Amino acid sequence: MAIATDALEPPAPRLGERAFLGQPVGLSYLAAMEAFERFSFYGMQALLVLYMTNQLLHPGHVEHVAGFAAFRVGLERVFGPMSPQQMASEVFGLYAGLCSATPMLGGLAGDQWLGQKRAVLLGGAMMALGHFLMAFEGPFLLALVLLIGGCGLLKGNISAQVGNLYASGDRRRTDAFQLFYMAANVGVFTAPLVCGTLGETVGWHWGFGAAGVGMLVSLAIYLAGYRRMPPDTLPRRDARRRETARLTRADLPVLAGMGVILVVVALFWIANGDVLNAYMVWARSHLERRIGAFTLPVTWLQSASAIVGIGLAPVLVRLWSAQAQLGREPSALGKMAMGCGLAAAAYGLLALACGIAGDGKVPLAWVLGFHLLVQSGYLFVYPVGMALFSRVAPPAINALMIGVYFLSVFAGSLLVGWVGQFYERMSAPNYWLLHSVAALSAGLIVVALWRPLSRVFMVKGF
Repeated sequence: MAIATDALEPPAPRLGERAFLGQPVGLSYLAAMEAFERFSFYGMQALLVLYMTNQLLHPGHVEHVAGFAAFRVGLERVFGPMSPQQMASEVFGLYAGLCSATPMLGGLAGDQWLGQKRAVLLGGAMMALGHFLMAFEGPFLLALVLLIGGCGLLKGNISAQVGNLYASGDRRRTDAFQLFYMAANVGVFTAPLVCGTLGETVGWHWGFGAAGVGMLVSLAIYLAGYRRMPPDTLPRRDARRRETARLTRADLPVLAGMGVILVVVALFWIANGDVLNAYMVWARSHLERRIGAFTLPVTWLQSASAIVGIGLAPVLVRLWSAQAQLGREPSALGKMAMGCGLAAAAYGLLALACGIAGDGKVPLAWVLGFHLLVQSGYLFVYPVGMALFSRVAPPAINALMIGVYFLSVFAGSLLVGWVGQFYERMSAPNYWLLHSVAALSAGLIVVALWRPLSRVFMVKGF
């Protein structure tokens, strides 16, 4: 039995139905949920490395973590003996990497078995439980497992629901994603101010508890708008197989070029991802955070990056649109090369600041410049690379390759954890220059392979 085609399209809005900035009202619930989900996710992540290096992984605490002795043995068989800072770096890298890999599986589960609505609810519940378990030392590893699995289910399905609010030809879809990700950045900005402040000044577990409360608010918002969500379209078992596009030899050069982009993004991620890892440990001890009588919580530095993202993203969109009208917009490859250069310059600036400060503390102005450059680099690389993947991926595996793109962050996050182990073995200037070299290498790969990549991706100009 064939599936009725109208069942695959979102229902038409009813006359008089409320709207949200000219968009379906369901978008308001999804955007608000995303804001609180990102608040909880980044609130916890801003504290994670600091919590491990300053308390959890030290004697008197680490013995209480269920299963950690065996976990440590496994890691040290691969990496050798590790200090608390090195162990924290590796745990962070594994956690961040798996959070980037599991949405591919979560999206598959939502599409094929659970339905996107149930997948989002289950994922959110798992994340809320994980955040609250972080308030206790014993279930630390279980909490991370729940957060990783919940993130996969939630992130693998909520963005798809935004798109499913619209019929295939509705031009409002692009504006909807802009509003959705702007709401996400609001959550990223506020997370360190609330969770970070509580964790650093009151107690680590208060910060994790606040992240859990944020996730409960996120779930409550989703439930309140549940009827406004697009219906799930699970495949019927009796549905006839449709003819699908197949890969051909002509697709192989494109796939090879996409593989190069994955390497570029993974190398770039060494620079981008460390902002939540060893950088936090460095800033806590070596950054001058006093402003008069006030000492800036180190987690607030993450809000600086979010401000850049909120403020600069619409500026870049308008700039590139104006350049496109004049025929001068940089190509996707050009943008990615420039972004890698910005990240390399960011860490070069940080290395210079450390060299000038010597044994003293680095003035705050230097790291504000660092955050401006490194977050600008992110806007030039990561979303541009995703858009490139979406455009050039062969039709037979287009959706799959978007999921594969997330694996570049998985690989990059594992590299972040590994590189973070050198923090205690190298001087600060040399450690940051190592990140600069990684980002610069990513940019040089794009430049060196410019002609073949431009040819297979059909890119013109820089």
